[in-house]
Amino acid sequence: MQMAHERLDVYKVALEVGRWTLRSRWPRGTSDLKNRAVRASASVALNIAEGSLRRGKAQTHHFEIARGSAAETLTVLQLVDLPGGVAQQHNLRRIDRMLQKLGG
Repeated sequence: MQMAHERLDVYKVALEVGRWTLRSRWPRGTSDLKNRAVRASASVALNIAEGSLRRGKAQTHHFEIARGSAAETLTVLQLVDLPGGVAQQHNLRRIDRMLQKLGG
């Protein structure tokens, strides 16, 4: 049986971005930005998962953190030109819109 967050499209897209960020080959000299992107993209999925189990202000808080982490990941991907990065930027914008609709 799936947990609540596993049924959310926003969580599935967040997992896609997080996994892509982890396995992508980053240019030499960008390891700090890769680490930041990996942490931020993981934070998106983690906060969606936790927020999906909360209600009210607690849920809103987790979804807002997820939106901030999505914005941070997006910014890193705008700074570093990676193959497939534009598609992931699109996914991050989708995540932001979906979280807004969920109340974040």
